[in-house]
Amino acid sequence: MSTPLPTWASDLITAYESGATAQFILAGNVHDRMVLPQVGDKGAGEMGSLNDFLIKVMLPRFDVVFSYDLGNGLRVERGGEIIAKWPRMKENPSMPRGAREAVDTVTHYLRYVANLERLGQGRVQVGVLIRSADLIVPAESYGQAEPSAIASLIRDWASDGAIADHAVATFLTADNLTDLHPLVAANPRATAVRIPLPTAKELEAALTVLAPKYPKALSAFVGKLATPAGLLAGTTLAAVEGLLKTREHQNKPLVEADLLSIKKSMVERECGGLIEFIESSRTLNDYEAGEAIKTWLRQDVQLWKQGDLQAMPMGYLLCGPVGTGKTYLVECLAGEAGVPVVKLKNFRDKWVGSTEANLEKIFRLIHALGRCFVFVDEADQALGKRDQGAGDSGGIGGRVYAMMAEEMSNGKNRGKIVWILASSRPDLIEIDLKRPGRIDVRIPIFPTTTAEQGLKLLRALGKRRGLVLTDEEGTTLLPLVPDLLTPGAAEALAVKAYRISKTANRTAIEAMRDCLTGYQSPVPKATMEYQIGLAIAEASDPEFVPAGLRSSR
Repeated sequence: MSTPLPTWASDLITAYESGATAQFILAGNVHDRMVLPQVGDKGAGEMGSLNDFLIKVMLPRFDVVFSYDLGNGLRVERGGEIIAKWPRMKENPSMPRGAREAVDTVTHYLRYVANLERLGQGRVQVGVLIRSADLIVPAESYGQAEPSAIASLIRDWASDGAIADHAVATFLTADNLTDLHPLVAANPRATAVRIPLPTAKELEAALTVLAPKYPKALSAFVGKLATPAGLLAGTTLAAVEGLLKTREHQNKPLVEADLLSIKKSMVERECGGLIEFIESSRTLNDYEAGEAIKTWLRQDVQLWKQGDLQAMPMGYLLCGPVGTGKTYLVECLAGEAGVPVVKLKNFRDKWVGSTEANLEKIFRLIHALGRCFVFVDEADQALGKRDQGAGDSGGIGGRVYAMMAEEMSNGKNRGKIVWILASSRPDLIEIDLKRPGRIDVRIPIFPTTTAEQGLKLLRALGKRRGLVLTDEEGTTLLPLVPDLLTPGAAEALAVKAYRISKTANRTAIEAMRDCLTGYQSPVPKATMEYQIGLAIAEASDPEFVPAGLRSSR
């Protein structure tokens, strides 16, 4: 059988064969394992690195292939006997290790074979692979003589007609395009190729290759490898191969029930603490909120499950005072929809370019997951600003804003990736990030607006801890229930009441009355009212605002 090429590889071949470009900058998932397709009697293929893929799959008919990285220096991967005829090699047969010398050597050889062809003395196809090019010509070296000279030569491989018109293909790999020297990254004659995390189909192809090596690990999925492939989407092939090796050694088969938790731990480990998965067994039935909000969200979930995506929002904004349960609503919505929730953690870094690199890694992950929610808490702090402020060292905030704005407005993501922003200060989020096409639905979340609502919340939270109040007991507490009670504050009251019941041997009604007597809100009233006003102003539908607050809209 034959294994199909990844989409990025097919596009790359088209670009080269059409003559559109001969230099490719490969960024993204460049350190992963890959299936090396083979046809016919050779089987389904084998696993290898990106370097193996380029040499064996993309450059099989090239006469000479060079590779270079800082650790191994310049190597001849193919065509050593041809290189041996080069006069310069006869004078000095050793291959250089330094970056400048290696790039000089390759440049001279490319000019040499191009001259031979022009003189009618034969045509030699040459491929050049530069691994971890961001270590050789890093972005922060712009203006420095040596790295800029190397970057200039690499750019010439694609731009200098004496070389570019010859049969040459050059490949540079880097984690992120932004890590590369501008002379290379911004070269109009080079094509940037994003290598994504493997799709479910690519994972299935890899599992087909790996199955004969790890029969015990995959014994539960004989003939149905699409199942684990779908459940493991979002992980790298290297991580999957490592998992199979471990399970095979332990003589412990993978089972479907374990795969989601396994994927969660693998992805969080690979992302280095940049994200976390929110697991939820709750649904919207567990959320005590306005029925208009729950109805709207349930309708969206139903459309999503039916595959009718035209009315699906690109994103939600949850806004309201601190402690009103915005994260809890996300958990309930995720459980209702039955999809992963990726929560962005602290992706900012002090090193130049690291923040952008972290974001690109996150974007690769969420694209590989298929359908998912992406949750950004404290969005007013996390999403950056259009304009660089005085305290924005290096303009990181502006670059974060630009990257987030571009990703959130990508129409191809509709129905696949739904952004959820949460903030108690939505006025501090850039207006462009809240516009329709990025955030289509803005949901305000409020504290309780009546004593009855507050009592219902307190009774529910107390009941979870064994503090059960009768209807009559609850009625006696009504005069003590504070205005504008948030779920966070109510949770603290329930915990305090439970503690009193255990340490002071008080009944549920006595403990709750003790807590409510003289209660002071943890949030100043002026702050609470201001944040309520902001949430009312943001609401995208008047039905989301309780009747008692609509007069302030």
